[in-house]
Amino acid sequence: MSAVGVLIVLAVCGVVWTVPSWLPSAVVRLRERVFARVNGEEGIPVPGPTVGMEHFERVYADPAADGRSRGAGLSDLFWYWLAPGPHMHQEHLEPGERYRTVAATTRRVLAVRRERADALATAATRRVLDELPADRTSHVRLRDLMMPVWAEVYHELVFGEVASPTARTLIVANADDVVTALKCVGLRHMDRRDRLTEYLLGRIEAGTCPVTLPPPFTAQETAWYLQGAFFNTAVVQMSEAMAHVLLALATHPDAQRELDDDAALDRVIDETLRLYPLFGVAHRITSAPITLPTGVSLPTGSVLLFNYPAFHRGGAAGDSRFDPDRWRTLSRGDVHFIPYGVPANRACPARGVAPVMMRAATREVLRRFVLASSVSHTRSLPSRGPAYLTPAGCAGPGRLRLAAMRLRDRWADVGRSVRQLVLGTWMVLDARRQRLCSSYFEKAVR
Repeated sequence: MSAVGVLIVLAVCGVVWTVPSWLPSAVVRLRERVFARVNGEEGIPVPGPTVGMEHFERVYADPAADGRSRGAGLSDLFWYWLAPGPHMHQEHLEPGERYRTVAATTRRVLAVRRERADALATAATRRVLDELPADRTSHVRLRDLMMPVWAEVYHELVFGEVASPTARTLIVANADDVVTALKCVGLRHMDRRDRLTEYLLGRIEAGTCPVTLPPPFTAQETAWYLQGAFFNTAVVQMSEAMAHVLLALATHPDAQRELDDDAALDRVIDETLRLYPLFGVAHRITSAPITLPTGVSLPTGSVLLFNYPAFHRGGAAGDSRFDPDRWRTLSRGDVHFIPYGVPANRACPARGVAPVMMRAATREVLRRFVLASSVSHTRSLPSRGPAYLTPAGCAGPGRLRLAAMRLRDRWADVGRSVRQLVLGTWMVLDARRQRLCSSYFEKAVR
């Protein structure tokens, strides 16, 4: 081969080798442009040019920022991902009596003592971890590992009994399908979701479900409500949160050795949720004008896009370092930190029990295993959090094994990003075609 040929081969090899460093981010930018082109330019980013960082919480908490779905084209996409029964999802119910009834029911289910919340999460985590080998290192996806835990926890909260293997499988299949579609790494599989709906409806009609909505809600609506609130959002969000917490510890070995009490665990959880908030952007539709101290007025019908990551990175603790010790001197009031939303605008109904349960689950994992991982850690976590779990007393993965994990993850991210572009584009177009939210409210007007 000539010298020119050798140089060409080397140049091509060099470009190919660098693909993981630039292609995924380029595809993400392309995907965002495609989404904007399909859905149109809709919404006022907060924080952004119109609403500054200093007004984020004030606008979020404004009583007029109370519209949930009606009037926003973006809602068609979220309803599409949250089907079946997105019109019964607590997060998407418009203000009014229906919402108040549903919200009160959710609060009753989640009104458990801290000791009970700790015990539920600990017991469920133990049952799931018992399925891992106790004499060798396991390679796991942390979100997949945690999803059965929360399937069991919320089944017991709703039904007052430990989930059967069949029920656990139905709940996990539904939650996994929802979050996989949301992250655009897979299409929706409505059969997996419908099977859970049938299970819930059967329990309601048989009188073996203690949690029901009063008339005029139907049994079908109650099934959709339970599926959306507890066996979709609750299971998904808790699994995602725990995957972030455990992956942060797996990629920061020193932090694992310093967790000697509950206060230290709480600092790790807060720091993880600061860096990797579960919500990306939450949209709200104004039901009346909102006037800012600057004199700017947001008219009725404005679609406000509240950007959680941008807000978290804009405060006193706005850097990207994983530093749980910062919370020894900082309080939540000192920083931009809303892991469970803004209390004045439908904050997460599980904000009281979720930190207790996360602490209990983390404690139980660390009691049994040492975690290690070398993968990239992003907020969306489409990789589901690959990690090694090594039982106490066993040899963990060496440097070579961790280097190979890192290399595999970088190249897997290339394929994932392309898949997200293709599948995400298809789902955005399909959601626009089906118009689940828009059609629902058009029928309501008639």
